[in-house]
Amino acid sequence: MIIEPDAPGRIAGYGPVAVIDIGSNSVRLVVYERMARSPTPLFNEKVLAGLGEGVATSRRLSDASVDKALSALRRFAALCRQIGVVELSVLATAATREAENGSKFIAKVRDICGCDVTVLTGPAEAYYAALGVVDGFETPEGVAGDLGGGSLELTNVRGSRIGDGETFPLGGLRLKDDSGGDLKAAKKIARAALESSKVIRHLEGRTFYAIGGTWRSIAKLHMRQTGYPLHVMHGYTLETDRSRDFLKSLYRQPVASIDSIDAVSKQRQPLLAYGGLVLSELVRAGKPDRIVISALGLREGFLYSRLPAEEQEKNALIAAARELCFLRSRSPAHSEELIAWTGDAMKALGIDETKEEERLRAASCLLADIGWRAHPDYRGEQSLNIIAHAGFVGVDHPGRAYLGLSVYYRHSGLSDDELGPGLREIVPTRYKERARALAAIFRVAYLVSASMPGVVPRTALRRTENELQLVLPPDLSELAGGRLETRLKQLAALVGLESRIVIDG
Repeated sequence: MIIEPDAPGRIAGYGPVAVIDIGSNSVRLVVYERMARSPTPLFNEKVLAGLGEGVATSRRLSDASVDKALSALRRFAALCRQIGVVELSVLATAATREAENGSKFIAKVRDICGCDVTVLTGPAEAYYAALGVVDGFETPEGVAGDLGGGSLELTNVRGSRIGDGETFPLGGLRLKDDSGGDLKAAKKIARAALESSKVIRHLEGRTFYAIGGTWRSIAKLHMRQTGYPLHVMHGYTLETDRSRDFLKSLYRQPVASIDSIDAVSKQRQPLLAYGGLVLSELVRAGKPDRIVISALGLREGFLYSRLPAEEQEKNALIAAARELCFLRSRSPAHSEELIAWTGDAMKALGIDETKEEERLRAASCLLADIGWRAHPDYRGEQSLNIIAHAGFVGVDHPGRAYLGLSVYYRHSGLSDDELGPGLREIVPTRYKERARALAAIFRVAYLVSASMPGVVPRTALRRTENELQLVLPPDLSELAGGRLETRLKQLAALVGLESRIVIDG
């Protein structure tokens, strides 16, 4: 392995950690930069080995699927050595635990990877998948469902509280085997299994968090068919009332005839119908209000379980924004100062905020300067693209739009003239108004501070009956000038006030 000094684009820590997930359909390696509240993948690769194919009838892992999986694992082990992984965890799920030759396969995996292999029970799979939802969403409320090749795990989730999990033999490969490839029979099997679920009884009117590659493929197809503007899978939402016909279309016609089917990889297409009918039956039985896609699941839940309690309690969005701020901003300390200052400014403007809006504003403050190295004409656009498509969790798509627009407006001005229609389609009017107000506050703050710490806390925005005042101490009076007066005037105009710079203190 080539040793180099710490890369400036990396955050130092314990070192890279990796998880290999040996599922019934795919074998995947994910290497993360370090153990953290919001872990960043350094490397991610999967191989569709199909270990679970035929296990329901033969009770054995086929020689061909074992050979394919072991070949992938040899590559993964070599990659871990090359990357310098300091800790590797190997998890195996339904197909391995159910096959008669599973223990022999695990012994070979252990030799290749040089570490123990954890063969998860069904309840353990359900627990870690639900922890992935806890890790990836702000106060989740609903049922987490993880669909693999061999099984479906369902778990009730309320905030950080996780209920008892259930496991059903409804994974795509398993359902295909049990039904003999007959979709009508598969639907009956899925319906009977889900009607026996105790967890499903707690789903009505709540959110179903869908985990797994097949369901992500379904969501990707839905994005393509509807022309959805933000191509970020985590947090993508399907309203159940509007998605029933779409889900039925996945198993009521040949895969090749489905509109925009090229959005789904050819390797995933054969199981698409089975994933669609399971989700359709789940919606019928559970009556959730919406389906939300989770890009985090078993692997992330497993890592989350190993974090210290104080790290688990951190806010995932703020932690990720703080990391990006550290890596890209001129002064992370200045960005931190903006959180309290902009909060006081919002109060001075008379703009109320919910707790969620306060959280989004804090994240925006941390992200406000990440585009400073770009050409001035493109700072807004570049920042918007980085933020809208960042690997953030703990934020929904409207929240992403708020973050991106607040920084876009900061650099590009408060007008929408050059803003494309994409994000405007998913951001609520309330968020858009607050993003514009926050950007106007940024435009004042950055002219006062020049992005340096220790200045903004010594100033304040103060409101009188008809006037918004920027208060500067005497030793900063020379910062007053025409450009700052113009920015302050723009900010005051948003709430119908006059403006003035005041020297006080």
